[in-house]
Amino acid sequence: MGRRHVFTRSELLDHTKRMLLEHGYEGFHLKSLSKRLVGARSTIYQYYANKDEIIAACMRRVMEGVLEQTQAVDETDCMEALRQLLTIYLREAGFHQLMAHAHKIDRTSSAAAAADLAFVEQAHDTLKNQIERLLARAREEGRLNPDIPLPAVTGVFINLINTPNLMNIPLPEWSRMLFQLWLEGAGKRP
Repeated sequence: MGRRHVFTRSELLDHTKRMLLEHGYEGFHLKSLSKRLVGARSTIYQYYANKDEIIAACMRRVMEGVLEQTQAVDETDCMEALRQLLTIYLREAGFHQLMAHAHKIDRTSSAAAAADLAFVEQAHDTLKNQIERLLARAREEGRLNPDIPLPAVTGVFINLINTPNLMNIPLPEWSRMLFQLWLEGAGKRP
């Protein structure tokens, strides 16, 4: 008798995310995934048709979680909202880097994968629009340097997510430090 199906879709996606973070897109294999799960390898195919479908579903799930968190941010104080957004993004920084591999997923082989990737792209635009809206408000309120073009400010803010935490500073402190560095710069005040 084979192993019984005992893992859920959620468990499957949790393991997928961990493996993607550990091994990247190229290092992700269904055989390795099945070894991490308690149940028959064939059970994976009850949920998803192939590797790309699983990865696209995982990306969508992560993006849904990020969207849920960002939509809950109180935007009354635009600068505080930006600081909170940075913390949310840093929490998923590793996965953010993996999203760059979305173009490797074959959309033509699976309608489900294509739909999940379309959702991820739309959600990415929603997140970018939120940042741009908050930065524009901050500029209007005189809280940002008017001499620096807003697209440059936006680009630097978004790229904070990719800053490696080489000192393994706890996330809340790391987020505050990066936000302060972004806002005030690294130069010594006169």
